[in-house]
Amino acid sequence: MGVEITLIHWVYLLFIIGIIGFMLFRRDTTIVCIVGILSVAAFSTLSVSDSISSLFNSFIFAITELLPTILVISIIVAMSKILMKSGINEVMIAPFSKIIKNPATAYWTIGILMMIISFFFWPSPAVALIGAVLLPVAIRAGLPALGVAVAINLFGHGIALSGDFIIQAAPKLTADAAGIPVGDVVGASVPLVITMGLVTTVTAFFLLRRDMKLGKSFPTVSTETANEEADHSLLSSSVKRMLAILIPLIFLVDVLLMITLNLQGGDATALIGGTALLILILTTCLTHKKKGLEESTNYLVQGFQFGFKVFGPVIPIAAFFYLGDAGFYTIIGEYLPKSSEGIVNDLGVALATIVPLTPEVGAITLTGVGILTGLDGSGFSGISLAGSIAQLFSAAIGVSTATLTALGQVTAIWVGGGTIIPWALIPAAAICGVDPFELARRNLLPVAIGLIITTIVAMFLL
Repeated sequence: MGVEITLIHWVYLLFIIGIIGFMLFRRDTTIVCIVGILSVAAFSTLSVSDSISSLFNSFIFAITELLPTILVISIIVAMSKILMKSGINEVMIAPFSKIIKNPATAYWTIGILMMIISFFFWPSPAVALIGAVLLPVAIRAGLPALGVAVAINLFGHGIALSGDFIIQAAPKLTADAAGIPVGDVVGASVPLVITMGLVTTVTAFFLLRRDMKLGKSFPTVSTETANEEADHSLLSSSVKRMLAILIPLIFLVDVLLMITLNLQGGDATALIGGTALLILILTTCLTHKKKGLEESTNYLVQGFQFGFKVFGPVIPIAAFFYLGDAGFYTIIGEYLPKSSEGIVNDLGVALATIVPLTPEVGAITLTGVGILTGLDGSGFSGISLAGSIAQLFSAAIGVSTATLTALGQVTAIWVGGGTIIPWALIPAAAICGVDPFELARRNLLPVAIGLIITTIVAMFLL
């Protein structure tokens, strides 16, 4: 399982360290990423013109990859704006006000609902469903928008996605790579997912509550979706009540369709996005009547402005990190060794081959491999590698293959699936109107503590 580490790998790794350092010191990383793309391309192609072209191509690749998320977020925001403007949202969230009365109940209620829905449909469509309905009531209860984003993010993209107990796409990938049954990985991941989930969500809530008591500010990039001024003269009370009941029912039908048609991931997100678009048009026409056609376009434009405003700063960073995976071949070309599985996967393999073989080091190494391969922001691209390395380690040191595999899976998805990589957690950040970099920083300490404790627990389970 040897891999050739070239100068391209070292240049890429150097810029990864630099970018993480800039993030920790709250400095903008856009220029660093652009220089990183240019440097990797230059060392790969040894051509000035090809390097400059690769820089532009990397942006095109990143936008193409992010476009489905940009679209669904823009449409959901546009729909939220008309619901706010018409006053329908006030009627719709009234029942939740009886449950969500303070920041604590808001955090845990939103988090648990997000987790349950994400278990069945993955987090992307769940973000749209939960965020659009519960963000305003949570803010009224005193939980900052950043706190809502943290809850949505950790419970959905963290707990639900890393375990993936229902859909089982993640454990299938890792189990196949490790050569063991899927059930073994699912069973072994249960204590690790529980440990990681409890430690991370409790730590995040404690830090959030501490900062709220200290009166710290929680900046937002936009409060449009949360603070739209309602005009109660646009619709009668009876029409608002009818739409407040009808809209959740329509989304409930979506949920039933997801179950019956087995829609998951991107397909489920597309269904939610299309439904939100139809609700936007229907509600706008009822609200603005003769001006409904023009206002529908206006709300859509505002939604797209919001979407690209939020995603804009992230595109250069996503472009750089996509180079670490299959994006390298599309953006730059066939300049890596033939045995390469992508830069970050190669680095993960190299890490696994230079460490001494003991159960404790094996657990730490699988966590390291998970972190490295999660840096591309997908969470799923490197988990097959984690399964392969777990198989090698377990054979060499005689420990549980399933536990090591599950540890690599949990780590890679928590890091890359959308809790500390800024472009991966954009859906939650955008729906809540917060800076994705600020959300990543807020999640960093809880996730780091969770990974340390989960790795220690895995050592005892080996």
